[in-house]
Amino acid sequence: MSIRIRSVPYKTGSMAPHILIVDDDLSIRDTMYEFIEMAGYEASVAASAEEALDVLSINSFEVVITDIMLPGIDGLELTDRIKENHESDVIVMTGYSTEYSYEEAINKGASDFVFKPVRLEELLLRLKRVLNERSLNLKQIQMLKKLKKLSITDGLTQLFNSRHFYNQLKGEIERCNRYGHTLSLLLLDIDNFKDFNDTYGHLEGDKILIRLGKIIKSRLRNMDTAYRYGGEEFTIILPETYGEEAKTVAERLRAAVENEEFSDGEIAELGITVSIGVTQYCTEEVISNFVQRADQAMYKSKQGGRNRVSFLCGKPANHHHITND
Repeated sequence: MSIRIRSVPYKTGSMAPHILIVDDDLSIRDTMYEFIEMAGYEASVAASAEEALDVLSINSFEVVITDIMLPGIDGLELTDRIKENHESDVIVMTGYSTEYSYEEAINKGASDFVFKPVRLEELLLRLKRVLNERSLNLKQIQMLKKLKKLSITDGLTQLFNSRHFYNQLKGEIERCNRYGHTLSLLLLDIDNFKDFNDTYGHLEGDKILIRLGKIIKSRLRNMDTAYRYGGEEFTIILPETYGEEAKTVAERLRAAVENEEFSDGEIAELGITVSIGVTQYCTEEVISNFVQRADQAMYKSKQGGRNRVSFLCGKPANHHHITND
């Protein structure tokens, strides 16, 4: 196998961009290798598409520069496989008399196209352009991911927000109905939170919400998701969980909040507790009934004296809702 590759592991972002050169002509490979290394990039070479795919399976490359005419798999098929299975950009090289066209290369996902014999200065300019566009695209993707995260996150508690709650719950219910999985829901509300805010102010109230968000997150499995439902209400989706199991989770959470020292001085004397409602999803029921039943269970905890867990199963009755309590 005619592969030249550096001896140290490559880590994206920690070194100069790494370029893979694929050409069955040894002299072209060596010339391009030396030129690209002199230009300040890391370079590796392969004599065929098959060798290139082997290297790509264990190393990361920003750009692959490949000839179209290769033994075995040709450069267009290689480009197609790279775009399907890897994150590298591709620059395709071809002779003037080749039957392949620029459009074919671009349609396969190539980022650029150069003719042989390759002028190395031109290749370097095209490589820099592809790398610049790649950098801009990655920054844009990162920004979009950040914006997406912000759009589904509650800014205060860093839990998911209520909008994302309904999207996520809809997906979990669909999985429930399709595969017969169990699904449970917790709805919890901070007891006497209006009185707390009136006594100590909203800044102290926000501290309680932040701390409660951390307590909730620390007690969830990877598959569970927690949300700030609104105000002082939080909800937790428990996939593949029976109602009785969800009650146990809720009771542990209730006890953790009761035993937490939220602050010192006067605020600690008030004490922070939560009332929790628990319910299990009934197959094929509408999402609003499911959420209402969790709300009714939480209301039952309020009526029962607060700082407790209540469970309701079956179809919901009239909807009740507690606010500012």
